[in-house]
Amino acid sequence: MLQYTQKRVNGIQDLERKLNEFGYRIGARMLELLTWREKVAKRETRVLGVLYFIHNVVWKALFGKQADSLEKSTENEDEYMISDNDPILTRYISVPKELSQLNCNAFIAGIVEACLDGYQFPARVTAHTVPVDGFPQRTTILIKLDKDVLQREELLK
Repeated sequence: MLQYTQKRVNGIQDLERKLNEFGYRIGARMLELLTWREKVAKRETRVLGVLYFIHNVVWKALFGKQADSLEKSTENEDEYMISDNDPILTRYISVPKELSQLNCNAFIAGIVEACLDGYQFPARVTAHTVPVDGFPQRTTILIKLDKDVLQREELLK
């Protein structure tokens, strides 16, 4: 998929956008499958409930384990982060030096974005490699929710 996409783009940002689009398509289907498989009886109406579902159920279905952490940003009220210390997606991908800025986990960001959209929580989702001691490939999926989502959340309280 990477080779196919790489030959049809004009830069790293374009490649990450394409990977995100591929992930979005997978995420929409994955959400439908997992909702049916997990026999989810009610639609989640809280942001934290949806993020917890992605952190546990979606991650486990895709990667065989839940994500390593789910955190809320201390600086911005509308930002959340899902982190994976050792993402299996990039474990076997060698990125050439000329593409060193490429983050293939944009694919995962697309999956997360589709899940949030499916639950009517539109957000801008991006992937960032944030190395820490012992985990050089640690990836953080940054979720920036739309302003409408926070207003709706306040009305539910």
